[in-house]
Amino acid sequence: MIKYFSINQKGFSIRCKLYCDNIRTIKDVIVFCHGFSGFKDNKSAEKIAERVQKKQRNTALLIFDLPCHGDDARNKLVLKDCIAYLDIVVHYARTNYKAEKLYGCGTSFGGYLLLKYIAEKENPFCKVALRCPAVNMYVVMTNTLMATENISQLQKGKPVLLGFERKVKVTKDFVSELENSDITQYNYQPYAQNILIVQGTEDEVVPFSMVKDFAEKNTLCFEVVESADHRFSHPQKMDIAVNHIVNFLL
Repeated sequence: MIKYFSINQKGFSIRCKLYCDNIRTIKDVIVFCHGFSGFKDNKSAEKIAERVQKKQRNTALLIFDLPCHGDDARNKLVLKDCIAYLDIVVHYARTNYKAEKLYGCGTSFGGYLLLKYIAEKENPFCKVALRCPAVNMYVVMTNTLMATENISQLQKGKPVLLGFERKVKVTKDFVSELENSDITQYNYQPYAQNILIVQGTEDEVVPFSMVKDFAEKNTLCFEVVESADHRFSHPQKMDIAVNHIVNFLL
């Protein structure tokens, strides 16, 4: 079953989507963070949820719209709000579903947020699976998501609209937040056996070498999908990624 709902806490209204077999029989929860300009109606999350239901029916997948994404009502993207949303959703899964185990799953910017949360706040997840995580989101934002004219506009104090599905307003302040929040400085080796990264060799947004170096430095589990782009747009490549993620988590 699929359930849409909102979590209203701490002045936020977080739009959520839950995949489960039966709400009353949920034992474990996968918390999913979508990528930049993505949203909760995410095809990758849907495929993972379908595969999870076939393998372990009592495991649910909970995905939510990040601030300024999808149906979210906020109009100013702030990094600390993204972490606050994730924190609220994590605690909601723990308390409302009384999850025995929590898993983390994220794509691109969502992967960056999960890694930032683990290093700076807590690690509530027994396992984490990331597809093409933007391990240096500042570099990804300024080198690949932004054109030269975008950077020039930001320097003049004007926001720019970026993204794939819903365009997201990006300000100079947000880019500065990313510059000051470099998660590559942290040591993830204590969690190494429980973190998987799946990366495509033809990723045009998050450079393959950047992610590979990060995984090797932290001795993380690392699966390479040959010829896959950032969005894993080829269905066969996406199936490979989903298989790696579900088999690792469960």
